[in-house]
Amino acid sequence: MQMPVVQPDAESEPEVSVVMPCLNEAETVATCVKKAREAMARDHIDGEIVVADNGSVDGSQALAEAAGARVVPVAEPGYGSALMGGIAAARGRYVIMGDADDSYDFGDVPKFVHKLRQGFELVQGCRLPAGGGTVLPGAMPPLHFWFGNPLFSMLSRWWFQAPINDIYCGMRGFTRELYQRLDQRCTGMEFATEMVIKASLTKARIGEVPITLHPDGRRAHPPHLNTWRDGWRTLRFFLMCSPRWLFLIPGLLLMLFGALGFALALPGTVAWGGWSLDAHTLLVSSLAAVLGYQAIWFSVIAKSIAIASGVLPADQRMERFHRWATLERGVVFGVVCTLLGFTLVLAAVWQWAERGYGELPYALGMRLVIPGMTLMTMGTQSVFSSFLVSLIGLRRR
Repeated sequence: MQMPVVQPDAESEPEVSVVMPCLNEAETVATCVKKAREAMARDHIDGEIVVADNGSVDGSQALAEAAGARVVPVAEPGYGSALMGGIAAARGRYVIMGDADDSYDFGDVPKFVHKLRQGFELVQGCRLPAGGGTVLPGAMPPLHFWFGNPLFSMLSRWWFQAPINDIYCGMRGFTRELYQRLDQRCTGMEFATEMVIKASLTKARIGEVPITLHPDGRRAHPPHLNTWRDGWRTLRFFLMCSPRWLFLIPGLLLMLFGALGFALALPGTVAWGGWSLDAHTLLVSSLAAVLGYQAIWFSVIAKSIAIASGVLPADQRMERFHRWATLERGVVFGVVCTLLGFTLVLAAVWQWAERGYGELPYALGMRLVIPGMTLMTMGTQSVFSSFLVSLIGLRRR
């Protein structure tokens, strides 16, 4: 006969807390609680089960309690809000989270616990074959299986060095200490990806265990996920967490394009075949250079704000940048650029004066005015942006 899982009293601290967010899961929540209880009893794991109810109106609360869970009401709507409320109420050293729709097998709880006991701080479940997982027929839409999930998992490895193969898997385990360190902010479905990204950026020890995804056990209502809406929300969140890819890389490419245009067209008209690069090329190059330079400053500002507000963890490279790129250096650089640009504009005015303020060949004047105005614009950006970044940095000090 299997020993039942002993639900801890308010003063005890179990080793494991299984947290399930719940919103109208009357068809499946009791099954999930039962599987988690049996799995922990089988492996003699001292644990509790917490159901974070997000406003169910179908009696899910009573069914979860009858099955042996402790129900915690969470008023603020949202997947992330429910999990935050459930985790805050959990008392275990380790937390295992998973949806209450019976798509995850809570019989796998011991897998996560054993991995956490080995010293991993975050143990991500993997449903995809790339990580040894299994998706049963009808459990995941083909677009998610073949495109969405592999794409975002690849981006998480590329952009954030996350050592995982299934970014969207909602069943995972983590230490309470890591969770408190991550300072999660997202109240919606981005909660899960936020955890992986922040854990990767803070160099947490991350592991992965293969699991099986089952078809959703609910029949009364469709899944809460929306393919295109949630896909966009994930991409948006990825970009906001990576100023490098949102601003810095595009900015550097634009700057490179602008520099190339200036190098080709500034000395004089370049023509080959039916192509001709002249003053108009300089205008386009100036636009690219200014936009690129602005984007680079945006990357610095965005990263500084994200770190200062706790959205992203501290970054040693940014700390080194702030120590080197002081306000004074930024202002001096900006003033020098502005004065150099103003000198070029004055040179164009001098040429005009030499011609008696009459007609000045377009290309001749623009070869001085365009780079001059470009340098003045970039210099002004440098001065203002240096003050803004320094203002943001006051919070760090």
